[in-house]
Amino acid sequence: MYFKKILIAVLVIGLIIAAFFSNFVYKAMFKENTAFNNEEAYVYISSQASYEDVREQLVPLLKDMESFDALAEKKKYNTNLRSGRFVIKKGMNNNEIINSIRSKNIPLKLSFNNQERLEDLAGRVAFQIEADSLSLLKAMQDETFFKKNGFNQESALSMYIPNSYEIYWNTSAEGFRDKMLKEYQSFWNASRNEKRKALNLSINEVMSIAAIVHKETAKVDERPRVAGVYLNRIRKGMPLQADPTVIYAKKLKENDFNQVIKRVLYKDLEIDSKYNTYKYPGVPPGPITMPDVSAIDAVLNAETHNYYYFVANVKNFGYHKFAKTLSQHNANRNEYVRWINSQGINR
Repeated sequence: MYFKKILIAVLVIGLIIAAFFSNFVYKAMFKENTAFNNEEAYVYISSQASYEDVREQLVPLLKDMESFDALAEKKKYNTNLRSGRFVIKKGMNNNEIINSIRSKNIPLKLSFNNQERLEDLAGRVAFQIEADSLSLLKAMQDETFFKKNGFNQESALSMYIPNSYEIYWNTSAEGFRDKMLKEYQSFWNASRNEKRKALNLSINEVMSIAAIVHKETAKVDERPRVAGVYLNRIRKGMPLQADPTVIYAKKLKENDFNQVIKRVLYKDLEIDSKYNTYKYPGVPPGPITMPDVSAIDAVLNAETHNYYYFVANVKNFGYHKFAKTLSQHNANRNEYVRWINSQGINR
């Protein structure tokens, strides 16, 4: 009888322990444990992150950190982190959360537009991925990389085509640069290279002209005509005399790319810089900005015409008046000068 009572007591205690353990397992693994109202939340885990760093991000996202910690230790996640960008969906349990942030690194859409310098690009990219701007700039300006792939300090900007790219948040600076090289090589496909060769231009020259076209007009439908003007000038041996190159030369000389210049002055035309196309003939040594794809294709598919000059059209803002002769251009230019003087624009 006594033995039977002991056996029953042991069984009861065992059931209690089993119930407790089952409750723990359920709570730790299968009970919903998200505390946010949105459909999903993102966690960014750096390459040098510790479990405490991860935990700091999770605290405001989870209802019960103790149960998460217990399961993380059980599954050895706390000593086996993975860097990247991970998603936690509303209603996930601890087991699903750990599986997600351990193995489901999600790429993001990285985008950049028309930066004027590699320094600006590095800063723009650093806002979107783990790599910092200094490491990005160092990778972008690596001389060994330049020599291997046919770039230099002046032409390096042409490798980065403004667009949106799918990339992992924890991509290294070198990884980002190498991905952009592959995108650049893919962009310059057989069709574009065939058109480039027909123009007797190098890729850097196309990009440099496209950058000028991009700066000259924001109107995509006008860009092939503007490109045609510069190609006509090149064929005839005329200087490009593009105001955007003078503005760039001024910014470069003064090391001030934040200044806003609305009007090019006669004294600016004397700036001694290879980017000043009033002073130096031919195409600049590199692009003065990252041209849009529309500007690049505008050069490759330039309009065929006999225009050699153009100036802003004050009666149709954003567009330009084109001229075949210098006398016609001077008449158009005088109209523009009268208008800009009337606006009080001195710089």
